[in-house]
Amino acid sequence: MRLQHDLHTLTGSYALDALPPDELDEYERHLTRCGSCAAEVRGLRETAGRLALAVAEPAPAPMRARVMAAAERTRQLPPLTGESHAQGARSLRSIRSERQARRGHRIHRGPAVWIPRISVAVAAAAVAVASVFGVQQHDAQQRLADAENQLTAARTHNQQLDTVLAGGDLHLVSNKTSLGGSVSAIVSPSQAKLVVVTSGLPALPAGKVYELWLLGKSVAVPSGLLTAAAHGRTIPVVASGLVKGYSLGITVEPAGGTLKPTTNPILAMPLSA
Repeated sequence: MRLQHDLHTLTGSYALDALPPDELDEYERHLTRCGSCAAEVRGLRETAGRLALAVAEPAPAPMRARVMAAAERTRQLPPLTGESHAQGARSLRSIRSERQARRGHRIHRGPAVWIPRISVAVAAAAVAVASVFGVQQHDAQQRLADAENQLTAARTHNQQLDTVLAGGDLHLVSNKTSLGGSVSAIVSPSQAKLVVVTSGLPALPAGKVYELWLLGKSVAVPSGLLTAAAHGRTIPVVASGLVKGYSLGITVEPAGGTLKPTTNPILAMPLSA
């Protein structure tokens, strides 16, 4: 049995569920009589909750099942009644009420108040809730990073298009593919680059893609993949490494492309003016 003045020093240990079982029962009885300790415990728990959210990490997959199973086994204390404990009980009830209100539950008040035992299972549940917020925050940050990467890639692509199209020696060549649809190339010999656009190419089955090649004598240089068509047209592709006498080739390849053509070209278009 601790002295009364010693009990006032245990608010931090109680708020973090660090009291052994024999002292836990004694301290919870103390809280029903001591409003100042009850208020201090409430403040410490709020602070601990904010700290948990600040350092939350994804919870292990089996944690939810373990927490729910442990919660079902956690017993409760009998109701506290009696005028002599009314003031202390109200202080302790306020701790429970605020905690439940933050979780969005309805508070039911009646002549008897059930005070659940603070247990390791409840603490684990709080950690699990904090971890969920941590996962959601991580997902939001990942989506934002992905969007920023896509925006950066789009800006880079547009800058490459602008550079090629600003050339002073551009010429246009066009032709149809053996599968249908047409292909056009805006060629800048001085930059050794071209911009390829297509219209009306047939949709390919899953796992297949159109791949561009710069074709020379006994050489095929992979030069990019066509995106899926939107409104019948693909996003312009900038191909580099053009050599005088090269042709533009297109083949159907496995998704992701290949280093060498694996099928016969559906287009082999000269790029000279």
